[in-house]
Amino acid sequence: MIRTAIVQFDVRRGDVAWNVETVKRRIAAVAEHGTQLVVLPEMWSTGFANKRLKELSKTTPGILEDLSSVAKKLRLTIIGSMPEKVRGRVYNTAYVVDRDGSVAGTYRKVHLFSLTGEHRHFKAGRKAVISKTSLGRIGLMICYDLRFPELCRSLALDGARMVVVMAQWPAERVAHWDILLKARAVENQLFVFGANRCGSDPDVAYAGHSRIISPYGEVMARAGKQSATISATIDLRALQQTRKHIPCLKERVPEAYG
Repeated sequence: MIRTAIVQFDVRRGDVAWNVETVKRRIAAVAEHGTQLVVLPEMWSTGFANKRLKELSKTTPGILEDLSSVAKKLRLTIIGSMPEKVRGRVYNTAYVVDRDGSVAGTYRKVHLFSLTGEHRHFKAGRKAVISKTSLGRIGLMICYDLRFPELCRSLALDGARMVVVMAQWPAERVAHWDILLKARAVENQLFVFGANRCGSDPDVAYAGHSRIISPYGEVMARAGKQSATISATIDLRALQQTRKHIPCLKERVPEAYG
């Protein structure tokens, strides 16, 4: 059994100090209840302050050190995405900080959302990533990635037992968010964590609606539109039970799919 939580909050664009202090306070609160996994939204430390990304990305190594200390002290795993600067280019990168304080995995967002011009500010990642953590194998996805079932399927086939989706998903397309999270969980028969931000920037309102979803499509915990922390205790044995009952992954016929 794993006690899990999602921290949903209104990320302040460019206000790193406020975002970091908010997250640290919220993590400390859930740790009092024995939480073992905490998931944060996409770009939680900086927001999409696109004109300042190269400058703000310099804060990420120090924040990672802070998170490592928090994770080690509280004995929990923390996952969320932040800007990563590499050779003058910036990636939207998910970091997995395990309960011993080590960085157990990183994933650079593969699918950049052209509608809002992400491709003009970020460099795209090139590969799917599963992080091998103290809690098991966790697949990583970021926002727009959710619309590409091939990515989540590749994580499932490579042994992911949980998939974390970090997002800043807009309110105007919240119906898609709710549907796609359930679809990815049901079709791949694994646990899905959808960690979205809430609130608004000057140009967009965000959906909230963070979710923890079982391999059978049950919504185990849900948030509304406001700042919230949601939690659920998951049992990884549910994967085997679901896959035994409906063995669709085992009964795939890849040669028929073209």
